[in-house]
Amino acid sequence: MALDRFTRNYLVFLGLLAAAALGGWASTWSPRVGELNGKLADDAVLTDYPYRFRVLALEDGVATLTTPRSYEVPAVRFLGIIEPRLANRAPDDPEVVAAQKRLAKHQGRARKLVLAEPDVDRVRWQLDRDWYADHGVVLR
Repeated sequence: MALDRFTRNYLVFLGLLAAAALGGWASTWSPRVGELNGKLADDAVLTDYPYRFRVLALEDGVATLTTPRSYEVPAVRFLGIIEPRLANRAPDDPEVVAAQKRLAKHQGRARKLVLAEPDVDRVRWQLDRDWYADHGVVLR
């Protein structure tokens, strides 16, 4: 079956677009990142927490890890999602403060586990926008 010129060119364009996307993804994929994520996933303390810290990249000794908090998104907003009973509480409520300490403890543990690796010198945190999107929260 012969394709008309437009259809053939369109299919070639789609193929090139798919190849470029696959090439871009492959260039960022690293087996070492998978190993670091495996280490985080195997940690009993971290698996007990409702948020999964993940390594996104490892470049020149700098590991980029996901975090649910940043200057853009206060910890209270995150805590209201993982612990709905805290959603409308004041930031200085003792239960909110305790939940913030648990988050800090788990984030610190993830950092410590990754920094314990000989090829990691520093950790950089990146807001986990995908996690918020998966939970129905739209961020700027």
